[in-house]
Amino acid sequence: MTELTLVSEMARENHGSPQEEAALISLSPSTSHSPRPARPHTDLPDELVQAGWEKCWSKRESRPYYFNRFTNQSLWEMPVLGQHDVISDPLGLNAAPVPAEGATPETPKENKSQKRRLSEEMSSGEIIKKPKMDPTPVTPTAAVPSSPIIPGVSLDEKQLTALLKVTDIYWDLDIQSNIMVKPPPSSHALPPPSQALPPHPEVELLRSQLVLKLRQHYRELCQQREGIDPPRESFNRWLLERKVLDHGPDPLLPSDCDPAVSPSMFREIMNDIPMRLSRIKHREEAKRLLFKYAEAAKRLIESRSASSDSRKLVKWNVEDTFSWLRRDHLATKEDYMDRLEHLRRQCGPHMTAVAKDSVEGICSKIFHISREYVKRIREKHLALLREANIPEPGPVSSSPDKRVMCHPVRLSVPTLPSQGGVDVQLEGSLVCVRYKGESVRVNQSYFSKLFQLYRLSSIDDPGTDKFLARVWCLLRRYQVMFGTAQFEGSGLQGALPVNVFQALHRIFGVTAECFASPLNCYFKQYCSAFPDTDGYFGSRGPCLSFFPVSGSFEANPPFSEELMDAMVTHFENLLENSEQPLSFIIFIPEWRDPPTPALIRMENSRFKRHQLLLNAFQHEYRSGAQHLCKRDELYYKAVHNTAVLFLQNEPGFIKWGPTPERVQELSAAYKLSGRVSSSLGGGDKESTQEEGTSKDSTTT
Repeated sequence: MTELTLVSEMARENHGSPQEEAALISLSPSTSHSPRPARPHTDLPDELVQAGWEKCWSKRESRPYYFNRFTNQSLWEMPVLGQHDVISDPLGLNAAPVPAEGATPETPKENKSQKRRLSEEMSSGEIIKKPKMDPTPVTPTAAVPSSPIIPGVSLDEKQLTALLKVTDIYWDLDIQSNIMVKPPPSSHALPPPSQALPPHPEVELLRSQLVLKLRQHYRELCQQREGIDPPRESFNRWLLERKVLDHGPDPLLPSDCDPAVSPSMFREIMNDIPMRLSRIKHREEAKRLLFKYAEAAKRLIESRSASSDSRKLVKWNVEDTFSWLRRDHLATKEDYMDRLEHLRRQCGPHMTAVAKDSVEGICSKIFHISREYVKRIREKHLALLREANIPEPGPVSSSPDKRVMCHPVRLSVPTLPSQGGVDVQLEGSLVCVRYKGESVRVNQSYFSKLFQLYRLSSIDDPGTDKFLARVWCLLRRYQVMFGTAQFEGSGLQGALPVNVFQALHRIFGVTAECFASPLNCYFKQYCSAFPDTDGYFGSRGPCLSFFPVSGSFEANPPFSEELMDAMVTHFENLLENSEQPLSFIIFIPEWRDPPTPALIRMENSRFKRHQLLLNAFQHEYRSGAQHLCKRDELYYKAVHNTAVLFLQNEPGFIKWGPTPERVQELSAAYKLSGRVSSSLGGGDKESTQEEGTSKDSTTT
């Protein structure tokens, strides 16, 4: 099979029909009506051909011009290498001597240099196909030509084709959006996303090492002080909860929070004192757990400084439990669990009182270590900026309160020079990106997705020289945030099934996600946690620093109670202050024991238009590790009910209101997704329930 055939097949995998493929062939910048003619290989020096230049013919002007297929530049005169700035001169009009009077091309505004989709570039077959060259001998010291797509990385055609191979698509980056946004108000306390420092592999490597050390400190403190392992995912939820109110400069680690003791971390450690309670399936397991809990409660109250009344009460309840276990041999699993709950209610407040200072010490210690680590990371980052003669970012000036089209985050600090030392190779079905021996991996399809997002969103790197370094930083950031254990953190980044996203867009006009990442996003416009690494791949910044005035959004937040509560406050403020159509469709777990504040607030919100309930094990999510996992591990069934709530202002309700027909169509989309479609039969229980009805359109 020829190289051109490989590329054509890859383009068909992305876009289906030949008609669609033909529609994606890019047009010449100097003519918007005719496809670019076939590339001749004559009349150009070899160094220009290798740099991507080709000589074409303009039907409109009836004369030749020069086009660069890598940077999308066009020139009337033959280009001169090394004398052109794409950012300041996108058409390259200053790259060559000024032509004769009247010869300056008049290029339509809409035909200026633009990012092209990967599918557009690959459909022409020009990325993979090497230019013809004279058969001159190559000396042993000659440099190996680098890939046109990823400069600085030596790849042949087969390697490049494999790296950008798309086998599965779980996104639609062609969906456009007309969302309007405004700057954050002066009262907004969180750091502006644009003030983040540009990513650098050296800084990201240091940050990842320090985060892993902090995780180890947390584990050791829990084991030494409380005799327990840290609660599963508690460190990850601590990161999420802290960033809700952190004013510090680091995108991941907190350093400026009040209070220093995290309510999330404190609550989760306390839930595991005196021991962690596991899920019980059998009677004998329940009996054994009750016995161990009673022993642990007695041991804790005897080893800590407690009042005499607390000691007596806990010991009496423990001895009563031991007596009941010795005499009641016919108890059921439910009897043991009821007895355990009774013991927890009786002893819990006293154990909390004696462990409170110790647990607060753990939370405070972790925060203060994090603050010291942030200082080290910041110093390293600023040193690199000084070496590149880039000034340290100054105070943020207030932005004018004007409405603009939504666009990816643009960092105000100039980017650091191109970073070397990052290489890439294919390992089976994964692409491995490596820096200083530290590897991060991503599925081939998702590597291609990142490249598409990069070409759509990055404006400071037209030659993609910094692409690999920025991919390494992005993947390393999410790798470290998730944690080191298998599947750890993936539940915090779960996404909706593709069919549900398609339904949300088709029925309710949704074009953006409020909580996503470059790895799991469905739309090319989304909010994410890290503006510094994600902005180059389309992120609009953190949701709590995002102020849209119009648009329809999907929100599936990570399962952090504090983050979900802050989300509700933010959405209600946005709906209150907008006169344009604004809609948020929110997916959160229906936790009722105890109920989460966010759920209660949304159910009582005056902006609530409808509520839908998805039953546990009857719907599913796409894994947060979808960029790494196998196809049969991509979806997992939800183990809890999911509440779907529609928060809309009046214009948003008129435009995208959840009518019974629309809600029914959304519910049907879940039955067509992933494994649920094969597991649900005609006689199975319905996977959704409606709670209440849509509010009348006059309700405000």
